[in-house]
Amino acid sequence: MDIEKIRTLIALMEESELVNLEISSDDEHISLTRHYDAPTPTMMAAPTASAAPIAAEGKPAEKAGSVENSPMVGVFYSAPSPNDPPFVKVGQKVQAGDTLGIIEAMKIMNPLEATQSGIVDEILVDNSEVVQFGQPVIRYKA
Repeated sequence: MDIEKIRTLIALMEESELVNLEISSDDEHISLTRHYDAPTPTMMAAPTASAAPIAAEGKPAEKAGSVENSPMVGVFYSAPSPNDPPFVKVGQKVQAGDTLGIIEAMKIMNPLEATQSGIVDEILVDNSEVVQFGQPVIRYKA
């Protein structure tokens, strides 16, 4: 069992606040679980003028348009390298299959490809931000 791999998995769990992580392959099985003794208090920031608009029911109003979700937990990169331009920009037209970004998971760079054609309305995550499975990453115009 590779101790460096386990350390990487633990760091990924801490960064993304995962509670359980289980990975299996032909020759090994790793199951990690984080336990908390007591809930940690969280501080709530005061609302700012840039906060999302609130709907009548007290829930944030959803923007129109479909989204591309992250297919995995990892770190989102908007460009192939720090000196290159981003794969997509707001207002850019993309076709199904175009690369929207890269998600690094366990030292493997996985392309995030568009599942549909459309115009990018909003990039919902920052470069080098940890994304969760199913987290919206790109929003298309309605």
